[in-house]
Amino acid sequence: MSAAQAQLRVQQMLHAPLLPTLMRLATPNVMGLFAMTIVIGYDGYILGRLGADALAGIALVFPLSMLMIQMSAGGIGGATTAAVARALGAGRSEDASRLAQQALFIALALAVLFMVALLGFGRGIFGGMGGRGAALDAALAYSNVLFSGAVIMWFTNVLAAVVRGAGNMLLPSLLLLGTAVLHLALCPLLVFGWGPVPGLGIAGAALSTLLVNGASAVVMLAYLLKRDGAVQLQRAPWRLNKPLLRDILRVGLPASLSPVISNASIAVATAFVGSFGTAALAGYGVAARLEYILVPIAFGFGTALTAMVATNMGAGQSARAVRVAWVGGGVVAAITGLIGVTTALAPSLWMGLFTTDAEVLAMGATYLHIVGGCYAFFGLGLALFFASQGAGRMFWPLAGSVARLVILVVGGWLCVRVFQTPASGLFAVVAFSLVVYGSTIAVAIKLGSWTR
Repeated sequence: MSAAQAQLRVQQMLHAPLLPTLMRLATPNVMGLFAMTIVIGYDGYILGRLGADALAGIALVFPLSMLMIQMSAGGIGGATTAAVARALGAGRSEDASRLAQQALFIALALAVLFMVALLGFGRGIFGGMGGRGAALDAALAYSNVLFSGAVIMWFTNVLAAVVRGAGNMLLPSLLLLGTAVLHLALCPLLVFGWGPVPGLGIAGAALSTLLVNGASAVVMLAYLLKRDGAVQLQRAPWRLNKPLLRDILRVGLPASLSPVISNASIAVATAFVGSFGTAALAGYGVAARLEYILVPIAFGFGTALTAMVATNMGAGQSARAVRVAWVGGGVVAAITGLIGVTTALAPSLWMGLFTTDAEVLAMGATYLHIVGGCYAFFGLGLALFFASQGAGRMFWPLAGSVARLVILVVGGWLCVRVFQTPASGLFAVVAFSLVVYGSTIAVAIKLGSWTR
């Protein structure tokens, strides 16, 4: 996309009708991330063929793998999109290119951090989350492969963020669709094997993820090396630039803390559920996997919200920026709420895709009966998180995430250690934490937190 086309997109975000503009920007993202949604569910289906221990193992890894994805795509990625879009909107195309370089420096540093932490301390981390025996072995088999390629995951998501910041929402979405199709074929091949290809078990799913993401990263890198693009990675020499680093990190760091806290909440809940046994952990892992499918839906709209809110706030149109947030938040809440209510009423629609184990099915159904009805609040909070990124106002999204974590820690401890309630009591605490999370951010924006 040329600089002239990028400027036209900025004018549309500033002046065109809100809902049509939001839908036009979000549609490619939602389509691409729908493919990611399919992949999340498909991985659960494939690994479910390996048994309850594999499902329990992947449930242990999922909070940390999703943390990496949310930080790279949503935290640092969202800050990168906003920073690049602001620079292009102000006519600072060279700064936009330099910002892309700084974002990749940040991605490299954080990828190494994830790799060292999970490869060096994975057994202790997953053991502390309740992993035992074969479930712990399965978690390590998947985690060691996935996090050995953390750089691939980080570069893929940050490069996509740069491309979106340059106004091209289509290319990252097409790549998500393409890599999803490739993963659908490659994952079972690597998990089960066929002909001369040996089956790698649960590790094969992680290797497939790395291979398809690596292919996506190569395509986006080639796009950003083009000399006629709005953002050109080779426009300026590669060196650290402290002011531009700060431009990304002042939003990216607090934005990254929110998924850290959110996934800590999932990890805490997982640890408490682990006290009810392997079947409970597997059932919870399958049911809670639905929440990770809601995240891509919110992200699809959220990247458009980040760009629209950032552009309007930069132009001094704060009232329009707030309206953008409410429109986007309402759309995402309606979609996630509908999914939640549907699975609460008919949990077998989801659980039956992954397992036939009666105990696992029963535990997952109990979870969805209680928590599914609160998914609208979860979706609202996620959408307003991305909108707040665009506004550069991250205090209340962080406060909502902290409140969710505190509720889970205190409420979970009371349920498991003090009152020794059945799992349904713990699931009620999870549901309440989602309501508080979404409501905290919404009330803060309603009371004018963006305009003070």
